Amino acid sequence: SLVPDSYVTMGPKSIMAAKNLLIIVSGASKAQALKNVLQGPVTEDVPASVLQLHPSLMVIADKAAAAELALG
Repeated sequence: SLVPDSYVTMGPKSIMAAKNLLIIVSGASKAQALKNVLQGPVTEDVPASVLQLHPSLMVIADKAAAAELALG
């Protein structure tokens, strides 16, 4: 089986404490989620939306994943 023997989980508090954050997103199936995270309201309904408040967030997305974003 491909289940790992161990893993690491991090909650929002730990993630927000990071000096820099890098998110890599690919594929059209992620487009709406990426829009909700980056351009929707910061809400408990979309926990990752809190990343909008991080002072050093870099997002790398392919064209398909970025298709729903309002850029510019």
